[in-house]
Amino acid sequence: MSEAGQVTLRIEAGVASVVFDRPQARNAMTWAMYEQLMAICRQLQADATVRVATFRGAGGEAFVAGTDIAQFQNFRAGAAGGDDGVAYEQQIDACMELLTGLPMPTVAVVEGWCVGGGLAIASGCDFRLATPAAKFGVPIAKTLGNCLSMSNLARLQALWGAQRLRRMLLLAEMINAEEALACGVLQAVAAPAEMDAAAQALIGKLAALAPVTQRVSKEGLRRLAVHAPPDGDDLVRAAYGSADFREGVAAFVDKRSPVWKGQ
Repeated sequence: MSEAGQVTLRIEAGVASVVFDRPQARNAMTWAMYEQLMAICRQLQADATVRVATFRGAGGEAFVAGTDIAQFQNFRAGAAGGDDGVAYEQQIDACMELLTGLPMPTVAVVEGWCVGGGLAIASGCDFRLATPAAKFGVPIAKTLGNCLSMSNLARLQALWGAQRLRRMLLLAEMINAEEALACGVLQAVAAPAEMDAAAQALIGKLAALAPVTQRVSKEGLRRLAVHAPPDGDDLVRAAYGSADFREGVAAFVDKRSPVWKGQ
């Protein structure tokens, strides 16, 4: 494993195990890792032998702690940075389309932090298991000063509900496992030592059911969740082209609190 991390795939007895493997950075996603995830999803899309796919972060400290913020230092200033932001959000949307379009049931196993891009990935799965210490959120109003695409907003709102998503985005609140279980986002909460058994039990239930029903039901629900979202590129350009976004990236890299100016 390199500093850039990797996303790995293992298929055994009809179960695909996908691991986000960059524990030294809480599995924060690099551009290369997003590309690897997309390639894995394409492979799974074409593999009729896979009955269930699981997604999990390495190290036990995080599922995925968002996108590696240092990469945003390469985004340009002003209007050009807005275009960079649109291209980035379109790439995330393309990745999520592949993930949510998988024909088999998908399970996210969440241990610890599930933030930003990690929240999108876990929310794009059909089921989620979590440890009691798991935290879910998109604290970009506190960290980066960027925004999400309309498609990503639609998917998150469909799962988490509008007001809970407002708390994540506008208040930068993190949702704990207890609340996520109570609102139906989680299938179950299991202690770390019991997580493997909980995952295997859910996998066994899913693998025993009718795959055609699962496949067409998944696709129908996917179409309902993100059917014709309105265009939002102007909003993405406004956020990623702002001076505040560049300040957020610089502050994160410098390990200091950002100074927001609303510009």
